[in-house]
Amino acid sequence: MNRKNLIDNLNSFSTAERSNRDKAAEFVLDHEELFPYLVKLTFEKEGRLSVKAAWILELVCIRKLSLIYPYLDFFSSHMKNISDESALRPLSKVISFITNDYYNIKNAEIQSKLSQTAKEQLTEVSFDCLIEDHKIAAQVFAMDSLYDLGKEFSWIHPELKQILLQNLPKGSKGYQSHAKKILKLI
Repeated sequence: MNRKNLIDNLNSFSTAERSNRDKAAEFVLDHEELFPYLVKLTFEKEGRLSVKAAWILELVCIRKLSLIYPYLDFFSSHMKNISDESALRPLSKVISFITNDYYNIKNAEIQSKLSQTAKEQLTEVSFDCLIEDHKIAAQVFAMDSLYDLGKEFSWIHPELKQILLQNLPKGSKGYQSHAKKILKLI
């Protein structure tokens, strides 16, 4: 299996139906040697193909997050280039998986592989999600990630609190609900 096989698989579905995405994720899980190609495709500027790769990356990470551990530095350093909302949501969710695994589950493998630089890059991207005009799902995942990162970096919680309080009155009901939950935790 190679990059072309992965691209062919991603191009084989034309709609974002969950069943299509699940089949593509299963294909990658059955052929884990394709995972590095999936990560790289996610960050290439190829329009719909990179968005599809982001969708599949999320589903693969839900089932087997450890596949991304060797690519944490690459993933973190390239997140700043994501602007498409359809890709940002699943990738923000992957960040929340990573920070949860690192700070809450305290997985020894990820703790040995998530570099200081990667944590700083994930922090920056997560703050950007909250400050810039992004959809609620990406913002909610960013809140969770920043809450977790704030367990290590003392400056994050005060900044997060300030942003949430500032955005709370104009946020959607979903934003407000999750922001209030995070504010209680800080």
